Amino acid sequence: QVQLVESGGGLVQAGGSLRLSCAASGRTFSTYDMGWFRQAPGKEREFVASTDWSGDNTYYEDSVKGRFTISRDNAKNTVYLQMNSLKPEDTAVYYCARSQFGPARIASVYDYWGQGTQVTVSS
Repeated sequence: QVQLVESGGGLVQAGGSLRLSCAASGRTFSTYDMGWFRQAPGKEREFVASTDWSGDNTYYEDSVKGRFTISRDNAKNTVYLQMNSLKPEDTAVYYCARSQFGPARIASVYDYWGQGTQVTVSS
């Protein structure tokens, strides 16, 4: 059984920064691609960013390109999401997830999910 635990969310003013962490249990973390998704109230869950198992290949949703950076430390079984220049529209619950089939943008290919961490950006 894999467990993913997110942390690092909070309340920040527009233009500020946060770094989210996702700690994974299990010995096979380094072999899986990982992703971050978010869900705002009344909206569907949407892709934010993903990374392959090595961290060398990363992918981003267009609205966060240049502001967010996904990275991972396989020695610590942790994936990160550095969020800079935050905007009120970034407000959402952020989830990390493990992919079964590549660093995909589609939620259905992710088999394990964390409980989520709230990010609130005030204007």
